[in-house]
Amino acid sequence: MTTTTNAEVPAPRNPQPTAPASTPMELALQEIEAVNSVAGDNPIKIGILSPMSRPGDAMAGVLVSRGARLGAEYLREHGGVLGGRNVSFIAYNDMATAAEEGFPRSAVAGMAKLAMVDEVLAVLGQWHLRTTPWVAEMCEKIGVPMFVENGHSTVTHGRRTIFRTYFSIADRVPLMMDCLADIGARRIGMIAPDTVFGKTMADTLQQYGESRHGMEFLRFDFEQEVALDWREQLRQIKQWQPDAFINGGLNVVAGGGPVGNSYHILQQAIEIGLLPAVPMMVTFGFPMRSQDYWRMAGAGGNGVMWPATKFRPSWSEMTPIGRWFTDRFMQRYGFAPPDTCLSAFTDVTIIGQALQVAGTDSREGLLDALESTEFDTWRGPLRFERGAEHWHHNPPELVVMQYQTVGQTFDDAAIIYPPALADSKFRPSTVDGELP
Repeated sequence: MTTTTNAEVPAPRNPQPTAPASTPMELALQEIEAVNSVAGDNPIKIGILSPMSRPGDAMAGVLVSRGARLGAEYLREHGGVLGGRNVSFIAYNDMATAAEEGFPRSAVAGMAKLAMVDEVLAVLGQWHLRTTPWVAEMCEKIGVPMFVENGHSTVTHGRRTIFRTYFSIADRVPLMMDCLADIGARRIGMIAPDTVFGKTMADTLQQYGESRHGMEFLRFDFEQEVALDWREQLRQIKQWQPDAFINGGLNVVAGGGPVGNSYHILQQAIEIGLLPAVPMMVTFGFPMRSQDYWRMAGAGGNGVMWPATKFRPSWSEMTPIGRWFTDRFMQRYGFAPPDTCLSAFTDVTIIGQALQVAGTDSREGLLDALESTEFDTWRGPLRFERGAEHWHHNPPELVVMQYQTVGQTFDDAAIIYPPALADSKFRPSTVDGELP
């Protein structure tokens, strides 16, 4: 059952944090300037094309820029590339004209400037599924290597110029639904936005759950740029008595603001009594920023589950390059690195290694090296192949994590699925948020 709500009613009554002192655009550009101020003469120019303002997920641009900055620092501190040259970045907000022209036109305009005017060697940072296919097609036509940071399941397929080290929707959905099936969930309540990512994620979850596990769904879709209140839909889900609830909210909210609708939905689910009694799974790793998560969710958010890269700061299997990144990130920013930062760091360091192999700063030489070389990454050797399932896409190993104690950090979160990688069993929450 799927319905759509267009309600525009007052925002949640829960207190919200004050707006940050700097805008996401300013924060992202500070990271870029920190790299460029020490890049020296004749740097290797890499483009960053990410959302840095509304109507996109502006914090994605900040996270990409932070990861990219650390990638440039790693290369510089380890001898540079092509005879000691450093990396510099040219960054554009792919939402610059999105409100007037739409997402695709705005992003493609930024890509055109990077490729044709700035003549960057490669590009990274594409986040929204509403921009990536058009930007990828342009890269393919003009021969610019690009690394994608989002979950579009097929964007690399059949393309010579597009690469990804992040995981896709198709990678995470079986893990999520198999995990819910494993804990006995058969009736699934779900709320999802009408964005390309939100709808594709919800459709794929529902299709897999129905076909593989015979699950039933009560699903409500909402207009991303309109809805602010989900209480009625949450009450209907509660009355339906689901075994699990999937919160498909994202990092943005209608009208703007520092708190995404993922948190608004969570807070309202607690308010009406759906949580924490019903297990909740979210579709991406926003709980990994544990300080923000507990400030916004409180005890009622305990027990949350999310799909994640098999990574945490204390992971004993991390390679030296991964340990360098993790230590530097935590020293600078004071919290564990989100996987978006890890992905951007990996992409920049792979570009540097590929250039060393290519022995030239041409796009064609870089593409040849990307296809023929094994790269040193935080999770071990990585290679891009033209596989039927993962063409130019080498995703990390995935797990489902769960917070099982109020105030738990990301580094201490339990891994509950798959069984071969789990360090704890799933633990259901109680009405006060504590786990038995």
